[in-house]
Amino acid sequence: MKSNITMKDIANKVGVSSVTVSKALNDKEGVSDNLKLKIKKVAVEMGYRMNSAAKSIKDGLSYNIGVLIPQRFTGMNDSFYLRVYQQIAIHLDHYGYFGILTLLSAEDEEKLSFPRVYSESKVDGIIVLGQVSKEYIETIKNMDLPKIFLDFYDEHAEIDSIITDNFYGAYEITNYLIRHGHRDIAYVGNIYATSSIQDRFLGYYKSLLEHGLTFEERLLLNDRDERGAFIDIQLPDKMPTAFVCNCDQVAFNLYEQLSSLGYQVPTDCSVVGFDNDVYATLTSPPLTTVEVDIDQMARTAVKSIMEKISNPNRRNGRVLVQGKIIYRESVQQLDSPSENSDNSQA
Repeated sequence: MKSNITMKDIANKVGVSSVTVSKALNDKEGVSDNLKLKIKKVAVEMGYRMNSAAKSIKDGLSYNIGVLIPQRFTGMNDSFYLRVYQQIAIHLDHYGYFGILTLLSAEDEEKLSFPRVYSESKVDGIIVLGQVSKEYIETIKNMDLPKIFLDFYDEHAEIDSIITDNFYGAYEITNYLIRHGHRDIAYVGNIYATSSIQDRFLGYYKSLLEHGLTFEERLLLNDRDERGAFIDIQLPDKMPTAFVCNCDQVAFNLYEQLSSLGYQVPTDCSVVGFDNDVYATLTSPPLTTVEVDIDQMARTAVKSIMEKISNPNRRNGRVLVQGKIIYRESVQQLDSPSENSDNSQA
């Protein structure tokens, strides 16, 4: 690949003039939105790098995007959101932008303080990665710049959000357990903690309903307190045959708790998770889980925030990113496939 891609190279590739390419890359008038997107896509594919410093002086933009993550999601054992941030930074670089990671402390969230990158005008937009309190969402709403929610949403429909398809992913993996003969299935997660955990519970619940299975309160197991800190899971007296965990880290915690009580996975009970992060391979046996497409989520978030910077009135609404089940060895077959063939397409 050529190391110094010029606007003329892009123009030759697209079949337009260098002036048109310049207008498109600088979001000037005189080029249709469709052609702008095509030129920008080709520029990214060819490895074109814009001079952010020069453009910043010329356009009055910082060419920085703030990525705001609540600090409670960035502990030593939390890797998911940092992996998402890494992918965001990679995709921002294609647009000549930098991603500024900003941690929202519990104190600032409680005091409803604006992040410094916003109050000091250091960014052109903000991606809020990970659920914040309803009160702090009002603070974000009052920020006068493009913003999107990533990996959560709430009633503020005017703020665009990008999430993995939590509902369908949990629905599918619960169907998988039922196809393997499980009828007494617990859900592990605080359904009041985040929209993702709640949607995953609703997907699990829909699967139970469709298969005529009764949900009992004993099957909803809390995994964290109101501040998001993990707690010991209170197992029911009558043990279920399977557990749907809201994330892989919780599944890992459950494995350890079950092991300490003398239970073996999957011989005594089956366990599935969500995310397909490092915890899914730290368990023994490895965990069956729903893989979140982190790269696609980051790519979609960056594309959305770039479009909103160019057109602040643009709305994309709520965008779902599809996941997929990763099958490993944490699920036990309780009856033969033929006995359960009526659920094979569930």
